[in-house]
Amino acid sequence: MKTCTNCGAQLNDEAMFCTQCGKNIEAEAAQSVPPVQDQNQQYQQNQNQYQQQYQYQQQYQPKVDIYDHTAEFDPKDISDNKVYCMLVYLASWLGIIVALLASGASKSEYVNFHVRQALKISVISTLSAIVMLILCWTFIVPIAGGIWMIILLVLRIIAFFQICSGKAKEPAIIRSFGFLK
Repeated sequence: MKTCTNCGAQLNDEAMFCTQCGKNIEAEAAQSVPPVQDQNQQYQQNQNQYQQQYQYQQQYQPKVDIYDHTAEFDPKDISDNKVYCMLVYLASWLGIIVALLASGASKSEYVNFHVRQALKISVISTLSAIVMLILCWTFIVPIAGGIWMIILLVLRIIAFFQICSGKAKEPAIIRSFGFLK
């Protein structure tokens, strides 16, 4: 049974009007239930609001490069020893030896970092050259090894330019080799 909200009279479930006061019961029921379209619009507005909040958080969340160690070094150490670090990547083993001798006197952590990174590249280059010499009788290994050596050269060039801008980043591919950590 329905109850009239205006006068409180008891009505049949099928009644459209109150028999006591004449109030339209069906119109009141239609107003109390929001239309489906309004619910969809509210849902869409909520979705847009959440999406904007997510985009805002993603836009202003700082990106941290875990392989960039520049902040760990003193800016004076970087500027004083930049040339030795460049030499490490330009002259391979000879550059590493010169940089080690030079950093031994100054105890530069920046030079030591780049010596370690250049040693990793040099060790990989030497191991690759040994494998290419042993398997030179095959056709594909020398070709693949040559491409690999070009990739290592590009890594040295990238590291050189990072030093020019005062950065201390681990080389991209070399840092993934677990046996060099």
